[in-house]
Amino acid sequence: MKKLTNLLAATALTAAAAAPAMAEKWDMPMAYSASNFHSATGAEFAKCVTTGTGGEIEIVTHPSGSLFKGADIKRAIQTGQAPIGERLLSGHQNENALFGFDSIPFLATSFDDSAKLWEAAKPSIEKVLAEQNLTLLYAVPWPPQGLYFKNEVNSVADMKGIKFRSYNNATSRLAELTGMLPVTIEAAEISQAFATGVADSMVSSGSTGYDRKVWESLNYFYEVDAWLPRNYVMVNSDVWSGVSDANKNVIKGCAELAEYAGNWRAKEYTGFTLQGLRDGGMTVGPASEQMTNELKEIGVTMTNEWLEAAGDEGKAIVDAFNASQ
Repeated sequence: MKKLTNLLAATALTAAAAAPAMAEKWDMPMAYSASNFHSATGAEFAKCVTTGTGGEIEIVTHPSGSLFKGADIKRAIQTGQAPIGERLLSGHQNENALFGFDSIPFLATSFDDSAKLWEAAKPSIEKVLAEQNLTLLYAVPWPPQGLYFKNEVNSVADMKGIKFRSYNNATSRLAELTGMLPVTIEAAEISQAFATGVADSMVSSGSTGYDRKVWESLNYFYEVDAWLPRNYVMVNSDVWSGVSDANKNVIKGCAELAEYAGNWRAKEYTGFTLQGLRDGGMTVGPASEQMTNELKEIGVTMTNEWLEAAGDEGKAIVDAFNASQ
């Protein structure tokens, strides 16, 4: 709380010192529903910036992929169609393997390990983003990823032929290695996809399942804690260079607050959403020993594939993470 109080005070003082300027409106596309904790954190960040800059920069959030679909958000910001936005980092793994550092199965399976992995990867990610005319503001992890199914599953063999919602390279590869059929589905389309049988399973956090009321179509959630992917908020670097130093300080302060609050929410939301899945009628619990062991074997394969694709820089990230343990 002391940290939060100090940040708020610093933000307020900076805002008070800022010179009057022409107001700017920044539309901020976001892929997830307004009720999702990432979107809620983003909305508070936007309000913080609007208030802290005295209205010189007004950020307006657009959740649920209403302004740009999730897969289009990063490109929209790079090309100046929107000045700022939020996206899943690993959603860009097809551009550069480094973006998939947080989706290496069973490497970082807790919030503490996720924070250490992010510390190891952050300089490389900031460098890649800078080369793409993007500036990182903050990043927040999802809760640990588990497996959702319509029917009971006790082994990898039971997964064969199941239609599986994928959202990045890692999830598509997981589907291939388990014999499932990957179907790319944006977060905003999950409920409809399950209701219409387009997909019958996915790997995701309890948060996504809870927000989308997947118990209306699915019956099982297995806590395999595969990885903790991150969402991040980025700003167009050309836009950022035009922001006054005073307002940059405000935005950085608000971003630090958002990252702190988002991390806290992710942790608190984990238990709450899993209980929400139970209350909805789903069976929630750990996977069988056989399925866990088989998934870990697949994880080794995917880790080696990622290290090969990410090269020396990827190896350096994993080595730095392992050294922090």
